[in-house]
Amino acid sequence: MKKTIYILVGLFLMIQTFVSCSKSFLDEKNYSAYAAETLTDSLGFQASLVGLYTQASYWQTYTDNQGWLCVWQVGTDIAYSTPNQVSMEVPYYNYALLTSTDGAASYTWRWAYQLINNANTIISSIKSSSVSGLSTTGKLRTEAEAKFFRAYAYNTLATCFGGVPLVTEPVTTPRTNYTRAALSDVDSLIKNDLVFAAANLPNIDQVFTLFATTGRANSAMAQQLLATAYLRMGQPAKAEVQCNSIISSGKFSLITNRYGIKSSQPGDPFSDMFIYGNQRRKQGNTEAIWVLEQENPNTLAGGSTGSPQHRRVWGAAYYNIAGLSLCDSLGGRSLARLRLNNWVLYKLYAASDMRSSRFNIRRRYTYNNPSSTYSSLYGKLVPYSGPDTIYKICPSITKWGQYDPNDAFGYGMWKDFILMRLGETYLLLAEAQFKQGRSGDAATTINILRNRAKAPLVSASDISLDFILDERARELLGEENRRMTLMRTGMLAKRALRLNQDVGCPKPLAGLDSTSTDKVLMPIPQSEIDLNKDAKLEQNKGY
Repeated sequence: MKKTIYILVGLFLMIQTFVSCSKSFLDEKNYSAYAAETLTDSLGFQASLVGLYTQASYWQTYTDNQGWLCVWQVGTDIAYSTPNQVSMEVPYYNYALLTSTDGAASYTWRWAYQLINNANTIISSIKSSSVSGLSTTGKLRTEAEAKFFRAYAYNTLATCFGGVPLVTEPVTTPRTNYTRAALSDVDSLIKNDLVFAAANLPNIDQVFTLFATTGRANSAMAQQLLATAYLRMGQPAKAEVQCNSIISSGKFSLITNRYGIKSSQPGDPFSDMFIYGNQRRKQGNTEAIWVLEQENPNTLAGGSTGSPQHRRVWGAAYYNIAGLSLCDSLGGRSLARLRLNNWVLYKLYAASDMRSSRFNIRRRYTYNNPSSTYSSLYGKLVPYSGPDTIYKICPSITKWGQYDPNDAFGYGMWKDFILMRLGETYLLLAEAQFKQGRSGDAATTINILRNRAKAPLVSASDISLDFILDERARELLGEENRRMTLMRTGMLAKRALRLNQDVGCPKPLAGLDSTSTDKVLMPIPQSEIDLNKDAKLEQNKGY
């Protein structure tokens, strides 16, 4: 028996020695690749398309630096950063500190090119003859969805940086020789991608039939983005065509009546749109064109790609006042990382404007803690005076209020993101009409929104680009990327310097000059310039 065991052990050792000396045993096996493999079937394409929404959502859910959302609002014409909250946003209200190593510019660049590369993989793969399980229509729809996101990323880059490197194929090996394409070439790609997407994406009702959700890309999304891009490109007539197509489609209508889960409670039609449970089309929001849906990851694993900071940024830190407790009716726990400026709070809205009602902008607080310590204050108004009005009880929008009783600390904000809606379509249309010299038509278009808001109507003599930007603030406050809107229209410096110089706020806008083109665009990230050793990546002016 022992002899048998010795023989078996000896044979095992001989085999091991042979294998260990074998050349094939020493060959390296690649278990990871720089680029994704070519997609070949419908399941692979669907998974990759869903991945585009994941990448897109990182813009909204980025958590590592809580000043990220403030970057796009403070130092513009509507808000400033509160002194107790300073982070990534600092260089965007003190422009003298904005340099080529800026973190927000770097994140924007990386986010966009990751989205572009993921889209390029789909666009390239769908043209392969080996693709199976997709009809001709399915292939066109897949390509259109990917091209929408590629255009979405490139339009962000073009607005923020101007001309940027054009990458239209999947990157499979490292490159260090990128050069900036002319802005006209970038715009040409954006236009071609969106025209294709608008023609081949399903309408919003068809999306629901295909995917049992309205969260996937539809043709109106491509048209709205194309209208925005055309306006930036100085082609208002083409922008008007896209807006009219959305409006006349019969698929969308403005919210003019109460609806949804809190319609029996005090409120108004405008505020109903921003209540979680009302935001999606299937929940009654007929105005929604693109809603990026998310769920509370505390109750649904994977419901969000991060911990969105919208509530913390936009709400007041009221719970720092003795006698005030965290609650749903006050929007949950916020930090007031920014404060709306006095122009927005006291000059922008007419008294009758629904968009400035107490259901949309909270201006006063009532003591809500009935404990014996604060029983004498319970139910009384909190005095509105002194430094507390800067961030503790500052007036703030309610669009991002959200409270989870299982997470009173509220690190994340769990609501959907309404990225496109019909209210903005009318504003884009008015801008296109005005830029073609038709102020009367622009007034008529804007009055559709003002009629819904019960605001005084306007006439042709009231219309200017400044007025249209005022109206965008009234309608889209806390929704639109204000910085990108002002960059797109060339009005950032002029409006910020004129409207955002409140007494008592941290003096913003140092280093910003309305007569100069310095720092009109964001800086090309210095890390990209340094790594690009085999070609010159030109920097923008002022950096």
